[in-house]
Amino acid sequence: MDVRIIHFYPDLMSLYGSYANVLALKRYLERLDCDVTVEPVLPGGGTDIAKGDFFYMGAGAERSAKAAMEDFARYAEPLKAAAGDCAAMLFAGTAMDLLGRTVKEADGSAYEGLGLASFTTEHGRRRIVGDVYGRTDLYPEAVVGFMNKCGTVTGVETPLLTGLDLGFGNEKERGPEGFHWKNVFASQLTGPLLVKNPKLLETVAAAIYARRGKPLPVDRPLDRWAEQAYAVTEEQLRLRAQAK
Repeated sequence: MDVRIIHFYPDLMSLYGSYANVLALKRYLERLDCDVTVEPVLPGGGTDIAKGDFFYMGAGAERSAKAAMEDFARYAEPLKAAAGDCAAMLFAGTAMDLLGRTVKEADGSAYEGLGLASFTTEHGRRRIVGDVYGRTDLYPEAVVGFMNKCGTVTGVETPLLTGLDLGFGNEKERGPEGFHWKNVFASQLTGPLLVKNPKLLETVAAAIYARRGKPLPVDRPLDRWAEQAYAVTEEQLRLRAQAK
């Protein structure tokens, strides 16, 4: 199966090892015998959204996210159509902000987001930094990660993580986090989220296959190093959460 990954703004939105999400998914799909092409999209460039199987944007500084949005706006309608048609997408870190209706800056200014969802992000001057341990309705295993943000997100009706045992959610401590609709996955957890959470990687791959009307192969690749790393992180964060 041929799979086309569209990676938006790898130059602007590449903090915290975000690019590794694309590398992890590409490697996983190739081990399923897929022929994977990664197409980087740069400001001023172009791409045919209709031919994409997976769309990705990583984390960036707040200033970089605003610069990315100036170019990203021209993809609003085709991306909304692709999302409605169950195309798989992942927006990590500050890229999640751009899916909403509005992003309000700490200086009082504001700019419009993609409008794929109705939530609003408001940046402040205080950074929210720390580990996160939460749950999703997608599968039984916990989701682990790290957060470094300066904003709160209000108005999310369908979060990716339904609640946290440890960490700050969209708008409060231990509250719901991220955004999920059809096959659109978004989280402000930074870094290579798909590397840290093998089950989420599998879920994203399954979404790509499902859009083609196919199930994931029964014999799936197992990265024992990623599984072991997840097990250690999950145990340590769970113990910390229980101690609070």
